[in-house]
Parts: sequence; C-alpha cells; structure tokens
Amino acid sequence: MAQARKSAATAKAKSPTRTARKTTTGRSRNANQTAASSGRPVYLIDGARTPFLRARSKPGPFTPVDLAVQCGRPLLTRQPFSPDELDTVILGCVNVIADEMNPARVAALRLGMGAAMTALTVQINCGSGMQSIDTAFRTIEAGKADLIFAGGTEALSHAPLVLRKQAVEWFSHFATAKTAWERTAALAGLRPEMAKPVIGLERGLTDPITELNMGQTAEVIGHLFGITREAADAYALQSHQRLARAQNNGFLKGEVIPAVARDGVLYDHDDGVRPDTSMGKLANLSPVFEKPYGSVTAGNSSQITDGACWAVLASEQAMKKHRLTPLARIIDSEWSALDPSIMGLAPTLCSTGIMKRRDLSREDIDLWELNEAFAAQVLACLAAWEDEEYCRNVLGLDGVFGHIDRDRLNVDGGAISLGHPVGTSGNRLVLHLVNAMRRLGLKRGIATECIGGGQGGAMLLEVA
Repeated sequence: MAQARKSAATAKAKSPTRTARKTTTGRSRNANQTAASSGRPVYLIDGARTPFLRARSKPGPFTPVDLAVQCGRPLLTRQPFSPDELDTVILGCVNVIADEMNPARVAALRLGMGAAMTALTVQINCGSGMQSIDTAFRTIEAGKADLIFAGGTEALSHAPLVLRKQAVEWFSHFATAKTAWERTAALAGLRPEMAKPVIGLERGLTDPITELNMGQTAEVIGHLFGITREAADAYALQSHQRLARAQNNGFLKGEVIPAVARDGVLYDHDDGVRPDTSMGKLANLSPVFEKPYGSVTAGNSSQITDGACWAVLASEQAMKKHRLTPLARIIDSEWSALDPSIMGLAPTLCSTGIMKRRDLSREDIDLWELNEAFAAQVLACLAAWEDEEYCRNVLGLDGVFGHIDRDRLNVDGGAISLGHPVGTSGNRLVLHLVNAMRRLGLKRGIATECIGGGQGGAMLLEVA
C-alpha cells in the first residue's frame, strides 16, 4: 500500500504539461538564464523584519505598507548611504489593499526615497518575498543596477470580506433601476443570504484549478508519503521549541525590529510561538481540512499572520562606493512547477535543480530553510528525497537524494511557530538562513518554499 501511494505521488508529479522532470533538467526559467551568462557577483548586505503578529479575527494594527515602513525605516537608517541612492525598490505582496495600490511605490515614498524612485510590486503567492530578492539579484547580476531594496509585506488580517456574486448582481440591478416600480421590483429580489460575505482569504487560499485549499493539498501529499498525525504534531512541537529558544537566546536580535502602532502599542516579538504546547495539547486538536480522519490541524499548520521583511542587495561596485560589508553572496536561484494538488513537493524540485546545476551533493549544503506551510508538507518533502522511485523518475537523479539531518533544517523554527505572511515569508527565509549560517559558522545554505498554485522557489547562498 505504501509503495502504491509513492508511485501515485511520482505519477502525479510527472503529469503536468510542464512536468517536474522537465523543470529539473534545465527548462525552468532561471536555469537557462544562469547557464547563458556568468553575471556579476551579487551580495546581500543587510536585512530586517518586523515581528510576525497573529491575525486575531479583526484587522491588525498595521496595513501592508505600514509594516514595510516599520522595519524599512530603521534598516535604512543603519546604512551608510541615503535612501534616494538606491536604484529601485521591489516588494512582494499578495493581499494588496485598495488604499495601497502598488505598495512598493507607496512604501518607497513613505520611506523618503524621493519622487524619482522607481518601485514595483511582485506577486507569486507564497513566493513573492523571495521573488523580490530574485528579481533584484538578476537585475544586479545583469549590470542594470547596483543597489536595490527588496522586500515582502503582508497583512493577512486585512484580507477583505467579499460580496457574493448573487449580491453583486442584485446591487447592479438595483443601481440601474430607473423608476420607482423597477426599484421596488429589485428590492423584492433581495435575499437575506446575500448579506453573508465571502471570506477573501479563504478563497485566496483555495486553488482555482483543483478547488483544493492549501491544507487539503498537504493532506494529499501527507497521505502519499505516509506522514502520520503523530509525526506532524512532533514536528510542530519542535518548531515552537526552536523559536522559543531563539527568542530567549537573542538569536533574532538585529533581524527582528520592534514595530510601534499608531496607538503607541509596542510589538517586539513574534507572538504566535507557544512554548508551553505539548504533544498532548496538539493531539487534542481536530483536523481542519479533512474531517474527521485528516492529520492537518491548526496546531501543525502555519499561522495566519501579518509581517514585513526587507533585504539590501548590492554589486561589488556599490560595496566599494559605500564601503559596505556583505553578509552573504547569492549564488543561484530556481523556480519550478508541478500539479497544484501536490504543490507542497515543489521544494524538492527547485532545490534539487540548483544543486544539479552547481554540481553540489546533499553533504555540500550546511543549512536549510524550508518554509513550514504545514508539518505534513515539510515531512513529505523529506520523505520524497529519501524515496528512490521519486528521486529517479521525478528529480532525474541516479538514486536517492538522501536524508536531511533535522539539525540542519529550520534550526530556529519556522512558519508553524512564527507564522506565514504569504508575501513576506520567502524574504524572511533568505535573510534568516544567512543570519543562522553566520551564527553557526557555516558556509552554504538553501532557502526554499512551496507556492500555492503548484510552484516552488529556492535560493542558494554562501556566507561572505
């Protein structure tokens, strides 16, 4: 039965028109770009983020741009260059609110970069924050810029409530009624259920092709690779323990910058961590997406949160001009795609693609940051890398990729304990990977994540 499930996973991963195998054998976007040009070296100079704040059934204290400004201003203040000396601003954001169209530009202006500063917002669901870094990386590598501010921001608590289609049609009909009789007739068509809004975030986290929400895709791959509820809960417990340890030991100092709301309330830490949780408490939670027998619960899933993160990227010329000291060099990046119903396996594709192109083995990667969308999803990726059929037929390897030591993976916790503001997480993964490698005296690491809609992103960095 287990072998049949794994074979199903392999078949599903190979099934799309642009198959996983194609993605990992040079047909992804960045693979050909890297092969065609050596490019200029690009360095990550500095970065910082806000605390990640749990959504609590009402709009939080910060909008997406508020968050971007809260960590962007102090980060820019500690740089030896002025904000208007940046070449451009790139910001990932998924749930853009109506008052902040193109939040990158709004943030740039609020950060004092001047009216002449160009700014663009990028959106690739969960990969948006990493996409901003990758776009900056490729732009500098190609010689089109020297100094870029790349970030991600998200305020999921501000996700809108949306009118149902039936209600929209009714309002349209009523608005175009010209006579009293027509308006009376339109009013007669009003139904109480029209007043019930659609939760925008719920629809946004549901794939429009497969009609599976993200939690259901985690259930799918968890089943395919035999991930048990107990294993998922144990992983979630470890995530909370690791983040609590990182907070208590000051590992996040300088990376997390306190945010102050308009009412004067100070937010100085990620508030989703539950250091007092236990296997017993986690076991008491009911499945959320596949009741009653599923294994994905609120306790072993990423949290809905608000937060922002920025990174400063520079060329060697900019480093010399401004006397900058780099934290790390960005070596390569990769984007992959597969069937949306198994989107959680995408990190195995893009990460393996980079390593094959760079002739790196598993032992060459000192540290991993793999976004914790769901515990079952992370564990399924680890299991896929240890499955010979999957590695041969999907990843194009000669044998199994092998076991990733948990001491090398998400060493300070992840989205299960600190949250997953979707437009921000990829940016945080890259920044924290660099900071963790430097703290631990390590050299090379990969940050990777699955992306709703059936995609994945990965970035390879080396400590400078």
